[in-house]
Amino acid sequence: MDTLGNADPQHHVPAKSTYFVIFFLLLIFTALTVSATLVDLGSWNAPIAMTIAIAKTVLVVLYFMHLRHSTRLTWVVVAAAVLWLAVLFALTIADFATRKWLVYGDVN
Repeated sequence: MDTLGNADPQHHVPAKSTYFVIFFLLLIFTALTVSATLVDLGSWNAPIAMTIAIAKTVLVVLYFMHLRHSTRLTWVVVAAAVLWLAVLFALTIADFATRKWLVYGDVN
């Protein structure tokens, strides 16, 4: 029990080796990000960089922020945040795609 009289939830404590594995995976993904910037992939540069960034984000959120062993309510909050981010990205992309772009020097 804590000081407020609430039952103390069971906390999962990962082994140090888990943290080292995740750390080295993050280092590998960082090296992949750097190497992806050095190679000209044309229009694939941004999607590849975003995919690597999402993979790193998932590792950090699951292991370093302890979401993997969190309650269902925490999962719902994270899912709502990711959904909201997707909505914001969709609206931004829709605005970008439908905007009439001006060409400088064009007087029409």
